[in-house]
Amino acid sequence: MQWLRSLLFTALLFLGTFVFAVIVLATVPFGLAALHAQSRRWARTQLWWLKVLCRLDYVVEGLENIPREGAHISYWKHASAWETMAQMLIFPPQSWVLKREIIWIPLIGWATHFLRPIAINRSAGHRAVNQVVEQGKERLAEGLWILLFPEGTRVLPGQTRKYGLSGALLASQTGAKLVPVAHNAGDFWQRRGLLKKPGTIRVVIGPPIETLGREPRALNAEAQAWVEAKMAEISSAYCNPP
Repeated sequence: MQWLRSLLFTALLFLGTFVFAVIVLATVPFGLAALHAQSRRWARTQLWWLKVLCRLDYVVEGLENIPREGAHISYWKHASAWETMAQMLIFPPQSWVLKREIIWIPLIGWATHFLRPIAINRSAGHRAVNQVVEQGKERLAEGLWILLFPEGTRVLPGQTRKYGLSGALLASQTGAKLVPVAHNAGDFWQRRGLLKKPGTIRVVIGPPIETLGREPRALNAEAQAWVEAKMAEISSAYCNPP
């Protein structure tokens, strides 16, 4: 039965995403705030379906750690597709650092383009880092937060990868705070997985890290240490790795 529920949700997710892409494109003349409002509406709808069909809900801890003034940088653990939706409802409007191939997807990619992401060529090395820093400064100045998955790609529950330097470099040059975020969505919805297990995802937002003038590698090490320590607390996969 859970497989059937998961299959139905996945079908609704794809259908709903294409519908909302059309709505977002129609909203372009009304400005960026209206576009982000539509994206939040899409995320809210999908997570509601996830709760109703798959009985998978979530709770957020540490909302008080999100700075209320200024635009900053959120560092999310990346384990599933779930956090790409949930972040829209938890944080202020963000510019997402993503692979440029997403922008090429008909309708969905076109709609994403108008939400002001930073679309990088992940194989470009230092050029991609420079792009994140340069465009990140522009987005922060516009009042948009920056969303980064510093591991660069989704990882299996219980695993981690080296954090890329672009976000920490941007933070050290601008003074924007790094806000680390841990969650155990991967325990319930694994990458490339159809099955969505019932339960409650825990999202934990850490204390913001002061960054101005600090060495980027030290910032990354501090953020990763906090995230991985918290993951060990909230994810069963860290006790029973695959």
